[in-house]
Amino acid sequence: MEISASDRELIAVMRQYFAAKAELDSLKKQLEAARQAAGEAIEVFYDPRQNAEHASDLQRSHRLKAEMLSLMQRAEAWGRAASAADRRDRSEAEPEEWQSFERRADEFFGA
Repeated sequence: MEISASDRELIAVMRQYFAAKAELDSLKKQLEAARQAAGEAIEVFYDPRQNAEHASDLQRSHRLKAEMLSLMQRAEAWGRAASAADRRDRSEAEPEEWQSFERRADEFFGA
């Protein structure tokens, strides 16, 4: 089976998505472990303005979330385009078939 350029692009996007997700999951675990060790309240610890020590990691987590959102939007757009192309291909094949069915139905029901 041949993989189209579009399919390769989707695969690359999804690889990036899952790499960002794995990095974010790891970062979240590290941050949560640090929060618990410090005994900080969630709203204080996860506020980069109040937690200078971990501010860069907190900002990194926000960038990773934004990146994941962007990548998923690209994948969704690819999926919508592929679905539209499939529907277009099917609709081009169906009219004659349906016209034949409609003629037979008209003949059968006397319309």
